[in-house]
Amino acid sequence: MGNIEKRGKVWLAVSGLVQSVDGRWLVVKKKYGGLKGQWSLPAGFVEKGETADEAVIREVKEETGITCAVKGLIGLRTGVIEKEISDNMIMFVLVPTNGEKVSHQEEELYEAKFIAPEKLLLEKDTSTLLRYLIHQHEASVKQGIEGLNPGEQFGYTSYKLFL
Repeated sequence: MGNIEKRGKVWLAVSGLVQSVDGRWLVVKKKYGGLKGQWSLPAGFVEKGETADEAVIREVKEETGITCAVKGLIGLRTGVIEKEISDNMIMFVLVPTNGEKVSHQEEELYEAKFIAPEKLLLEKDTSTLLRYLIHQHEASVKQGIEGLNPGEQFGYTSYKLFL
């Protein structure tokens, strides 16, 4: 596992549910990992110096070429791998801001495209999490709140709440 050396034993990832104007979802098929060959959401790790919402915008752009804005927070997926690694992923809803022309990242992905959620349910290679999100999507989306500062003593250079 190359990620252990790079990320330690606490991982923080993000994923983005990008919705087109007509309601289709932006999905990718990865060439590696546990989701290899399955439709899933664009995702990746938060890097130093960025907030989780900045990371999801970067990851979606890198993987699919789609520039987005965050609409809100869906939730958190958290688990422990092999009783040792804390694996956490924050899930956001995004909207495309530069159109819907997809260009996938060749080295990491087999494919990336917008697909209607009801069609994804018919695909045999749709991930478990994606199937669950399709059924649950009408649940509340938490909006981002900016402009708050918990105090200068913390030294935040960026601070946002999703409530």
